[in-house]
Amino acid sequence: QVQLVESGGGSVQAGGSLRLSCAASGYTYSSACMGWFRQAPGKEREGVAVIDTRGSTIYADSVKGRFAISRDNAKNTLYLQLSSLKPEDTAMYYCAARLSCSGAYLFPWKYMYWGQGTQVTVSS
Repeated sequence: QVQLVESGGGSVQAGGSLRLSCAASGYTYSSACMGWFRQAPGKEREGVAVIDTRGSTIYADSVKGRFAISRDNAKNTLYLQLSSLKPEDTAMYYCAARLSCSGAYLFPWKYMYWGQGTQVTVSS
């Protein structure tokens, strides 16, 4: 079955960096659109960055220039490099997969499979 396991979250001060990883299994990883989403307490889940099978990416305006999504198809792993972190980036970060990849979208409802999440906390 499809499994997505995130890691790499933690607590950092504003301006710091983190690298999130998502290990995927149970499907043909290279054929899937992948994405990172986040949800802060009391807020809806939002798209952060997504990547399609060709490596094309889309970022939320709030993270452009600070976050970078990438994928390693040989390792079935998705990454999110977080830099210049701000307190408003504090949230649970989720990895998601869209197996029928006709294009990458930032909409959470487009993705069927989700990981359990990894917490990112940024202090001022």
